Amino acid sequence: MKKNERLHHITTVLRARRRITRTELQDETGVSRATLMRDLAWLRDELNHPIHWDNEGQCYQWRASDRAEDAPEELAGLWFKPSEVLALLTLGQLLLDIQPGDLMQRHLQPLEQRLKRILKQSGLDSAAERQIGERIRVIGLWQRRVPPQSFEIVGLALSQRRRLAMQYQARGTGEHSERTVSPQRLVYYRSNWLLDAWCHKRNELRSFSLDAIRRPSVLSESAIDIATEDLDQTLGNGYGIFSGKDVQWATLRFTPERARWVAAEQWHPKQKGHWDSQGHWILQIPYSDDRELVMDILRQTPEVEVLGPAGLRQRVLEKMREGLMRWGAVS
Repeated sequence: MKKNERLHHITTVLRARRRITRTELQDETGVSRATLMRDLAWLRDELNHPIHWDNEGQCYQWRASDRAEDAPEELAGLWFKPSEVLALLTLGQLLLDIQPGDLMQRHLQPLEQRLKRILKQSGLDSAAERQIGERIRVIGLWQRRVPPQSFEIVGLALSQRRRLAMQYQARGTGEHSERTVSPQRLVYYRSNWLLDAWCHKRNELRSFSLDAIRRPSVLSESAIDIATEDLDQTLGNGYGIFSGKDVQWATLRFTPERARWVAAEQWHPKQKGHWDSQGHWILQIPYSDDRELVMDILRQTPEVEVLGPAGLRQRVLEKMREGLMRWGAVS
């Protein structure tokens, strides 16, 4: 029996029988006492398995915590190579950068410490492990802070498929309203977290900014489930965070200077683009609500022109005039 198989077998036997003598465990695994002791120490110290020696009963016991959330979960037969441990540590660093605060730190730190111990045993713990935090940098522009407790409660409702009660502040009006929603998925978009959910007040799918959620609480009622295809059809077809089923296509023309940048960018998963004979980049983007698209077009001004639809072109022109008037450039 290979070591990985043996460790998994020891865990399975202990969890099933709860109490087993050293001799019985040796018979189960077919190894010497010294090897068995090393295996048990590794499972207990490195994987945090609740293996205890009962001196009075002269047997090993599996003493899982009474609290389900504290009981270690086994990844059956999964043992990491040093390169895989480094990959997991890197992923943990990225998560901490994306969602800073106590939440990620509290849940990831115990795992990080165990992974580092595994890496140390392999002899590769020095420069590679220490430099992970120094060599990775995530810069979140326009990032709005989400209270860690709110993030955790929303995530709990999502994972347990429960409805979520919350107070929500609408960005456009500043008004607060009480909502009950069925969470469907978390979306990380432009350095900020959104919750796609069925709103029971509006009886439709909505995207909610997590930073605008106040006093969230998990309810006992089960959440309704929306098919992924329906979520994408309603929330994924438009442009940005604004949803809708009535999709139009914007056609934008970028100057050759700007085109070298924009041609490599993804504005929308379903976008289409091509070069014209003068070196302009022609970009076509689906949208259902033009508010976010207008803002992005204005950021590219004067290196972009809206070729259509006419209504979108007019909206951008109106916003440009408003800006010039605010700056006193036109009367």
